[in-house]
Formats: sequence, C-alpha cells, structure tokens
Amino acid sequence: MSYFAAAAVRDAGGWTAAEVNLRGVTDLDEVAERLRDVEPDADLSLLFVEADDAYLVVLRLDEGEDLRVFGSDSAYAEESRLGSVLVGDLKAPDLDDLGEARRTTGGGGAEGDQPAVDPEADPVGDADLLADLGIPAQRLITLCTGEGMLPADVTAEVCQVLGCTDEVEELREV
Repeated sequence: MSYFAAAAVRDAGGWTAAEVNLRGVTDLDEVAERLRDVEPDADLSLLFVEADDAYLVVLRLDEGEDLRVFGSDSAYAEESRLGSVLVGDLKAPDLDDLGEARRTTGGGGAEGDQPAVDPEADPVGDADLLADLGIPAQRLITLCTGEGMLPADVTAEVCQVLGCTDEVEELREV
C-alpha cells in the first residue's frame, strides 16, 4: 500500500513542511521520533499520512511531547502493516454526538451543497486533536467521512485552516 507522509511543523518563524519516511517503523513511538526529527524545537508538529486515496491519519505533538493520533477509518489497520502501527490500537472517538457528525453534511446551505457522509467509515482516535487550531472534532470527522473526499482533500482543507497549505502542497509537487 502506497502512502504520502507530510509533516507540518510550526515554530516562532512560522510553518515549514517536510516529507517523512515511515518505512520500517514498528510502533508509534518510532513514528513520533521521526516527526520530532523534522524540527526538534517546534511548538507544534503535525504529521498527515495519506494511504492509497482511502485513509488519512493525523498525528500531533505539542513541543515534542504528548502524541495524539486520529485515523479516518479503522479498516486501515487491517489493510496494511503501517496502518496497524498507526491506528491498530485506537478506539472510536469518545463523542456523544458522533452519530450526528456522521449525519451532518457540512450544514448551513441547501441540501447537496456538501457530499453525503460515508456510512462505512469508522474513525478512530482523538478526533479533537485539531480543535484548538480551528477544526473541531465534528468537522474533522465530517471531512474524513464525506463521500468523494480523498485524504489529500482533507489534508488540504485542514492545512488551509492552519495556514500551511503552500508548504504541504509544495511537497506533493516534488
């Protein structure tokens, strides 16, 4: 299974991005270490792992500590070794309104403005890991479960809110 792993790290100078090689990782601690290596003094480090236009995993480190992980679908753990490392031990998000997030289409506009959500998707992990950055859990889940939304689309939407779109998209062009 192919993947694209992009780190977006923020320090006093702003956002920078780097591709991260996850070949051979055996556990989340090793993934976190590779993320730390991108910029050891970063205030915030995010890693977006997109696999086969089907799965997205977002990892977060604050000042190099307290790893938090969210996965768009638990099926990724069954599909690949890397998926097993990244989301294999994660549980469904602890949200009282998870069902509502799955039914929500983005709200606010006329029916059909946003794609319907995928009832097959089973998000796992900490859906609230980007809430303080402007992407609440419900929005992240809705993005990840939106029918027709590819992992790259979700990453682009998240990066647009964060202000690091150019840095991450530049990695795709290489």
